[in-house]
Amino acid sequence: MPFEMVDAALAETGTTQRRVRALPSRVVVYLLLAAALFADLGYPQVWTHMIAGLDLDPGDAGAGRVRVPSASALCQARRRIGAAPLRALFDLLRGPAGGPRTRGLWWRGLLICAIDGTQMCVPDSPANLAVYRRGGGHHGGTGYPMLRLVALVCCGTRTVIEAAFGSDRRSETAMTTGPSGLTAAMRPGMIVLADRHYGYAPTITALAATGADLLIRVRNNHRYRVEQYLPDGSFLSQIGSLPVRVVRVNVTIRTTAGRRCETYQLVTTVRDPSCSVLELARLYHQRWEIETSYFELKSTILRGRVLRARTPQGIDQEVYALLVTYQALRIAIADALAERPDLDPDRASFTIALTTARAQLTAAAGVLANPVDLIGVIGRRVLDALLPARRARTSPRVVKRAISNYTVKTSQNRVRGPSRTYTVEINTLAADDA
Repeated sequence: MPFEMVDAALAETGTTQRRVRALPSRVVVYLLLAAALFADLGYPQVWTHMIAGLDLDPGDAGAGRVRVPSASALCQARRRIGAAPLRALFDLLRGPAGGPRTRGLWWRGLLICAIDGTQMCVPDSPANLAVYRRGGGHHGGTGYPMLRLVALVCCGTRTVIEAAFGSDRRSETAMTTGPSGLTAAMRPGMIVLADRHYGYAPTITALAATGADLLIRVRNNHRYRVEQYLPDGSFLSQIGSLPVRVVRVNVTIRTTAGRRCETYQLVTTVRDPSCSVLELARLYHQRWEIETSYFELKSTILRGRVLRARTPQGIDQEVYALLVTYQALRIAIADALAERPDLDPDRASFTIALTTARAQLTAAAGVLANPVDLIGVIGRRVLDALLPARRARTSPRVVKRAISNYTVKTSQNRVRGPSRTYTVEINTLAADDA
C-alpha cells in the first residue's frame, strides 16, 4: 500500500489533516494497519515497532530520537480520521487475486467463490453494548458482545471480494442480500458455494438474480418437484421461477477410527448434463476454503483475542484495518504464485507471510517499494518455505479460545483430536430415496 494509495483514500473521504500535526492522517492509517499485524500489543507499543528501524543519525540532536505520542494522543488521532479511509482502502484492494493459470481458481471457466459468516468478540463496554449484544439472553447476557462478519471469498487464493459486518442481531442472509450486502459484488462468471444456512428459496433467488451460478447445500428434508431425470441420477427442478438442478449424494468417510456416512442435498444453477454429480460434490468441498480464511483472520492474525476498540466507531475502523491487512498479505502471496501454475496456492503459508510482514515493518524495510519487484520479500519467503501438498486427512472440530487456560471438556478430555488419513466414497441417491 504505497503512500499515494493511502493519500488517495484520505482525500476521497475528506480526512486529510487541515494543518501540520505531529500525527498526520497518513501516519495514523499506517498505525492502524500495523496494529492489525501486532494484535497482542497496545497502540503505543505498535508505534515503537513502527519507528524501531528508522535510519536516524544519533549525532543529530534534532533527528536522533522520535518522540512516542501518548496513548491519549493516539486515541484522538484515530478518532479524527474515523473508519472511512480504511473502508476506502479496502475497496481499492478487495477482489480476486491470481491469474488465468492459477491452480484451483477456476472451474469450467467460472471463478470459484464462497459466502459464509463468522463471529468476533468486541470489548464489553457500555458504548459497544448499545450496538452489540452478549450471548445467553435468558440470564441477562454472558460473555463478550458479538460482531457478525460475512464475506464473499475467492476460494483459490482466499482473497476477499466483499465483506459486511455489524451486530449479530442481523442474520447472515440479511447481511448478504440486504442493502450494501455481498450480492453487489456477485456477477456472471462466478460460481458461488454456500452452506445450508443459505439454502432457502428467497435467499437462493436473491443470489441467482446477480447472474452468478450457485452451488448451495440445502436441508435433506427439502423436497423439489422432478421435471426431468438426468442419466447420473440428479434431476431438473425449479425454485419459484428459477431453473435448478438437484443433486443428492451419500458421502462416506473411512478412517482407522471407523466409518461415517452423511447425505448431502445440493441445489445448483449448473444444469449441463456433462457436469457429473461426482464433479459437483467434489466442487462443493472447496467451500471450506472460506473457513480457512476465517481461521487465518481470527486465529493466525488475532490469535483468538478480543478486538481492541471500545466504541462502535472504533470497531468499524479496526475491522476494516484487519480486512485490509489480511487482503494485502493474500495479494502478496497470490502475486508470488502468479507465474507458478505448477504450484497449488494451498502450499503457500499464511503464517510465514504474516511473520515476514511483521519483521519488515519493525526493520522499516521496503518502505519505498521497487515497482518492478512483483514478488517482493514476503513472496520470496513464502516460495522458499512451501508447505507439503495437502493430504487427505481429517480431525474432529474442537472449539477453544486461544487465550484460555482451560481445557475443553470432552469425553476424551482433550483439546485437539488426532488427525487421521481418510478415504471418501460418493454415491448418487435417487430423488425418492430417503
